[in-house]
Amino acid sequence: MRFVDVKNDIAFRKIFGNEKKTKIIISFLNAVLKLEGDNRIAEVSIINPYQLPRIAGEKASIIDVRAKDKKGRQFVIEMQVADVDGFDKRVQYYTSRDYSMQIDRGEQYPLLKPTYFIGILDFNFFDSPGYLSHHIIVNGETHEHKLKDIQFTFIELPKFNKRVDELENLTEKWIFFIKNAENLDVIPKNVDDEGLIEAYKDADKHSWNKEELIAYDDASIAEQDERGKIIAAEKKGKLEGKLEGKLEGKLEEKRSVIERCWRKKMAVEDIAEIAGLTTEEVKRIIEPFE
Repeated sequence: MRFVDVKNDIAFRKIFGNEKKTKIIISFLNAVLKLEGDNRIAEVSIINPYQLPRIAGEKASIIDVRAKDKKGRQFVIEMQVADVDGFDKRVQYYTSRDYSMQIDRGEQYPLLKPTYFIGILDFNFFDSPGYLSHHIIVNGETHEHKLKDIQFTFIELPKFNKRVDELENLTEKWIFFIKNAENLDVIPKNVDDEGLIEAYKDADKHSWNKEELIAYDDASIAEQDERGKIIAAEKKGKLEGKLEGKLEGKLEEKRSVIERCWRKKMAVEDIAEIAGLTTEEVKRIIEPFE
């Protein structure tokens, strides 16, 4: 076997957005959200099922899933490979929008069903060391949890460093799969969950057709280009910062020279010639000293 990088847009949607193999998403959600008993998901429908991009390089890594269980909950799963400006606000906006759009204006609020956001991040976002975190709305003083309809769960892949022989539960096995599948050539022996086994099979490149493999490569190239832009911007920012610092330092030196010359009663024209500035610039600098 040769597995794909699950974090790739095409791979992520193919595996988690397969409407014919919903046992994959059911297993993942039950494991990551730690749903038990009557809260476990038994059936799901995928709102935006997997399909190849209409345009090469088109990005669509967000998968919406609505669970058809007793509570009618809906789930938003997103793979985010890079920390972008405003990520936290977008996540809250996106989830709140999905929650509110369940009903039309004038309909009864009790019709609204809980909405859960699951963010799989390929970067560190929170200060806590844990790789899995759940975020709910609670009373700031009593910690009472009355507002339950909107909740967030985040998986920070860089913080997960367990080896395959250290995995203790299905949640860890799922996270290990997402982070490390591309580095494996066989399904780990400790994987016995049907949904996760099916996910590994769907991640095997040998089961992909030519069009899917091309789209997968296009998505990888687009991702590398995007990372390259971010790195280039960071380097440019650092270089500009250094240049700005040097210029500021030189200007400060000139100010010091101008002040000393002025206090020695030198003519403005002579000071300007020494400092390499115009007489107007020198006058603006010495104005506070007059």
